[in-house]
Amino acid sequence: MQMVGCTPFVVVSYFYLWYVPPFHSWKFMWYLGFYCLYQTMITCFHVPYSALTMFLSTDQKERDSATAYRMTMEVFGTLIGAAIQGQIVASAHASKHCRLYNVSTEAPGNGSEDSHNLHSTINPALTQEFLSHAKEVYMIAAGVIGVVFLLCTAVLFLGVKEKDDPYALKTDKPIQFLKGFKLVMQHRPYIQLTAAFLFISVAIQLVQSNFVLFCTYAVDLRDHFQNIVLTLLMSAAISIPLWQWFLQRFGKKTAAYCGISWIIPFTVMLVCFPNLIVAYVVAVSSGLSVAASLLLPWDTQDTAIQEHKNHGNQNSNNT
Repeated sequence: MQMVGCTPFVVVSYFYLWYVPPFHSWKFMWYLGFYCLYQTMITCFHVPYSALTMFLSTDQKERDSATAYRMTMEVFGTLIGAAIQGQIVASAHASKHCRLYNVSTEAPGNGSEDSHNLHSTINPALTQEFLSHAKEVYMIAAGVIGVVFLLCTAVLFLGVKEKDDPYALKTDKPIQFLKGFKLVMQHRPYIQLTAAFLFISVAIQLVQSNFVLFCTYAVDLRDHFQNIVLTLLMSAAISIPLWQWFLQRFGKKTAAYCGISWIIPFTVMLVCFPNLIVAYVVAVSSGLSVAASLLLPWDTQDTAIQEHKNHGNQNSNNT
């Protein structure tokens, strides 16, 4: 119910992130407010969504398989969303729109005169038309993504059934929040895993953000960037089953170490050899590492939570 309750707020806040308000002086506060609202609501959605895996089955292997399936579909969803929104807003980023600035064809004179001719031939009507078109396509894209989000939430609510937790404490008195939080904080392996997951997520986000800037401005691949991102996401989606097999054969810790550190040499390679072919090679290789960073911490976290519950039940039974 929590996921269903916050879904409308997620959709509305996401839509207004791409809406251009009619005023100018308070635009910063407008986008800051809706961005904070969106992040708050999407967190309210993701907390029960992520915890739902623990209530799908009592078998560890089944939960690992469910996690792999969930993350594969999540990456595919990101891929589909990026493709849909990218194709809708592509017309607002095409380099052909540079023709809006009609450079004068008159014979060039001195530098100042050429500069005057350049600025005097800008067509304000065409520029305003292009800006209006850009605003419209971004709102259309946001609306489409919002509808998809609503449909996926409806499928989740109607199609997924929770099971009772067999590891829950057998008591009629519920555990208070602060007491439960204290018990979790005393479980050292879980704290270490959570800290590692935090730093891994921060590192991946920084790499992705700087990858956007690097491809756009440093190596002039802005025309290919959409395809590079889609290649990375496709590589991540395809490689999740591979990491699921790898962790079952070699263990979760080995898989996490190998998979997450895989991105380092290829990122360095792009910096040393910045060209289009290397960018696609890095995108495919980085997709493998992104898949590992999405799948393995959740699998390991699920194991740590189950061990903590078993330990708590044993202590409860002893007392």
